[in-house]
Amino acid sequence: MPHIGLFIPCYIEQFYPQVGVATYELLKTLGYQISFPLHQTCCGQPLANSGYACESKKSVTQLLSRFEAYDYVVGPSASCVYHIRQHTASLLKDHKPLKNTAQKFLDLTEFIFSQNRQNDIQGFFDGRIALHKSCHGLRRLKLGKCSELMGKEENQQAVLLQQIEGIEIVTPQRADECCGFGGTFAVTQEVLSTRMGMDRLQDYLNAGAEILTSGDMSCLMHLDGLIKRNHLPLKTMHLAEILYQAVQQKQSSVKSSAYVQ
Repeated sequence: MPHIGLFIPCYIEQFYPQVGVATYELLKTLGYQISFPLHQTCCGQPLANSGYACESKKSVTQLLSRFEAYDYVVGPSASCVYHIRQHTASLLKDHKPLKNTAQKFLDLTEFIFSQNRQNDIQGFFDGRIALHKSCHGLRRLKLGKCSELMGKEENQQAVLLQQIEGIEIVTPQRADECCGFGGTFAVTQEVLSTRMGMDRLQDYLNAGAEILTSGDMSCLMHLDGLIKRNHLPLKTMHLAEILYQAVQQKQSSVKSSAYVQ
């Protein structure tokens, strides 16, 4: 089994630590050796999105130096992973080892499929769930095929959810529309970002969703703020949380059955 370095983005560590825990526990359940290197830093994406990519070099260098020893680096954030893998190369042109380390970064869903472990996640979770396909996950990491393209290719995150007993996946009219977060876009274009988010939420509500999930907690953070502010009957959960809770529920049922017998 490969040795995995667990990458937890700064906003998840600060605001949604349960997502980091669920990611760790899910990978551990699959049998992987996992380490969480201390002194991780921001990947630099907020600075880069605001036009200050060069100023993020020290942060990126420190982050990558923490993961050089691992076979893979796995994180629950498609946008941060994509930024590290694709946008930091120009900052590290004189440091080949760190450039190589950047290529080890994989989103949680990517990693599960790269190791052909998607069928090993079995569990139970009760709920009507809508999958929010983040722009970075769908259009950059290619976790599925965009709705405007011909042909059918099932979304990898949907595959994981479909094999969990008790889950009913509901589909909005506009299958992969942006939620309007866009990092600093939500700050500089607040009104437009909010309108896009509310449109997205209404589409999910019209589809009958009870829970909204995604592989990008940044999108869910934006949407959850709108949900709470407008008192909407929706709950947000990262994909890792649902999968780990489903596995736990299944394991508990098996143990209970064995005890009764």
